[in-house]
Amino acid sequence: MIYEEVSSGSRTRRTLTGTTRMLFALKLDGPLLVGLTLIACYGLIVLYSASGQSMSAVIRGAIRLGLGAAAMLALAQVNPNFLRRTSPWLFAIGIILLIIVDIVGHIGKGAQRWLDLGFIRFQPSELMKLAVPMMCAWYLHERPLPPSIGSLLILCGLIFVPVALVIAQPDLGTGMLIAIAGTLVVVMAGLQVRIMGALALLAAIGAWFGWSFLHDYQRKRVLTLLDPTTDPLGAGYHIIQSQIAIGSGGVFGKGWMNGSQGQLEFLPERSTDFIYAVIGEEFGMLGLSVLLLLYGFVVARAVYLSMQMQDTFARLLAGSLSLTFFVYVFINAGMVSGMLPVVGVPLPLVSYGGTSMVTLMAGFGILMSLYSHRKLVGS
Repeated sequence: MIYEEVSSGSRTRRTLTGTTRMLFALKLDGPLLVGLTLIACYGLIVLYSASGQSMSAVIRGAIRLGLGAAAMLALAQVNPNFLRRTSPWLFAIGIILLIIVDIVGHIGKGAQRWLDLGFIRFQPSELMKLAVPMMCAWYLHERPLPPSIGSLLILCGLIFVPVALVIAQPDLGTGMLIAIAGTLVVVMAGLQVRIMGALALLAAIGAWFGWSFLHDYQRKRVLTLLDPTTDPLGAGYHIIQSQIAIGSGGVFGKGWMNGSQGQLEFLPERSTDFIYAVIGEEFGMLGLSVLLLLYGFVVARAVYLSMQMQDTFARLLAGSLSLTFFVYVFINAGMVSGMLPVVGVPLPLVSYGGTSMVTLMAGFGILMSLYSHRKLVGS
């Protein structure tokens, strides 16, 4: 219950319950928090099976969720005016860190994406998932909307400079997510349909031109999307094994820890990017539907909160954070099902991960801050 009735003589008044009062004091949104918690618990259950019944993997996953929850709680307390004023500084720091990574970053799995500080290793590109939409929303905060051609050119620079630095690592998946997060801010600023059409045409031309700059493995991922059997033991292997796992699960699945593709290690990256296939095999279409419904609830609640914002910065940033979460789910489900190229995008709050988990929860903390302080923003 959100309210409880308190009687005083012949009068009855409604007061907040203890739980609701605590959430209100902590600037947290109850329904959104419940949705995120249910997804996280679902993910830990699946992670135990996907990791080969490794309790240590579950404990590490829980610790990372705890760090993400701490980041969410801390950011929910921050005044949005402070977030707005520090957006340019956060963006500048992110650009500097990306340049450092491209020069002296730690190399792992053939990519130079990490900064190794000795006690911790993190990806600065994850920071840009928040810094880019914040910077775009900051730039548009006191400018007339829809943005002019001049503003659009500046916004393109703000988005594609960090995207280019990330893709150079190479990390096409993260670069694409950063581009989408920034683009969503611009679209929600009232971009005209004719301009969106022109930009889509330019993007298509850019994709054709940029094809030759892609790495061989990236081109193979796109080509095997149409027919994975052309390279069944190479670029198409992930998609083929994933489709087998999801298809063999049927409606109700084979049961928790009973999936052959996952348990016998035919399915690569089963605890990270392809954990969606493990769910499909062990819990079937029913299990996938439950998870997608939880995701749908979180997205719907986040979009609802973003619609309550009362100034340009908060409205644009909150909308971008909400819809970017949906894009995460859409891309991961699409690539695991063979409908999109494999680009290395994790399944939010379910895939085993470190920096991306904290970044995602931090984004929800910013969203809750914008909502709880919505009457103070811009003052």
